[in-house]
Amino acid sequence: MKIHGVKGAITVQDNSAEAIMQASAELLEELIRRNNINQEDVAAVFFTTSPDLTAAFPARAARERIKWDNVPLMCSHEMHKNGALQKCIRILIMWNTNLMQNEISHAYLRDASILRPDIL
Repeated sequence: MKIHGVKGAITVQDNSAEAIMQASAELLEELIRRNNINQEDVAAVFFTTSPDLTAAFPARAARERIKWDNVPLMCSHEMHKNGALQKCIRILIMWNTNLMQNEISHAYLRDASILRPDIL
């Protein structure tokens, strides 16, 4: 098995804990569903938020809603860049899998779809 990255992003309507938790869980569930990811195969998950999202840590959704209580999780902010997508949560799952990188399905939901229009 090799470690490969599974990437995704989603936007939220407002800087509230519930919006961040709901969107983080939605994106994680979509990445898990698309790739049939099992918790025991996940090496770590890295979450970032755009600088305007401060109401909650998106990793909380992995622990509380997805029940990934045995996976190393880390949160950070994206760098501030003029014109960057606002109210955006990004997730990178480091996943132990036999799949090749080009067989992995990434997800860009809501307004985050503009980040990768080549990925449906």
